[in-house]
Amino acid sequence: MTIETLYQQMLAAMGPRHWLQAGIPPAETPWEILWGGILVQNTNWRNVDYALANLKAATDFEPRRLLALTDTELTTLVKPAGFYTRKVPTLKALAAWCGQYDFDLTVMRALPAEQLRRELIALRGIGDETADYFSMYVFHQPTIIIDTYLRRLFGWLNQPLPSNYLKAQQLIMQAWHYDLTTAWELHALIVDFGKQVKTTADFERSFLATQRLTLASQSLAN
Repeated sequence: MTIETLYQQMLAAMGPRHWLQAGIPPAETPWEILWGGILVQNTNWRNVDYALANLKAATDFEPRRLLALTDTELTTLVKPAGFYTRKVPTLKALAAWCGQYDFDLTVMRALPAEQLRRELIALRGIGDETADYFSMYVFHQPTIIIDTYLRRLFGWLNQPLPSNYLKAQQLIMQAWHYDLTTAWELHALIVDFGKQVKTTADFERSFLATQRLTLASQSLAN
């Protein structure tokens, strides 16, 4: 099967996920998605929820108000999420970067996708997966997020991916024509599938059990 066939089969079997309409990622504003995406690193959402509740009370998630906090004040707020010595500088660096664009999401969303990703990656504490998560769910740039759920599913489908993040991502990008809506939907389908199908035995009982995936590159002419 091609990745388009995989997408269509998952969509038919599971139905549209409608993550954004359902409030997934769980957030009141795009700023909360940004702060939550940093805080969730190396921890779970329960701990993040405590930290976000503190941030909301202190700043209403406004980046200007976050930047006005001292490191000590911010550390106290986000301490429930752990690893605060790493996360506090990243939160401030991300907020300061947004400040370069006057905290205007419309301006940031208009940036070329490659420039946006390059500038996010340049910030301390933001790696490939987090940058792509922000690109898609905050800045509305279609992309492919290479996470554990995707790698595990592709392995079961006999299409293991390169260990290098960008090489794996490029392989999929070359094999599938997608827009923001389909990129959102595929990611949601794979994550929701992965939360239910956790073992090889689970997979062998799933609707994809007999399938095999081939990522054949498509030319631009196609």
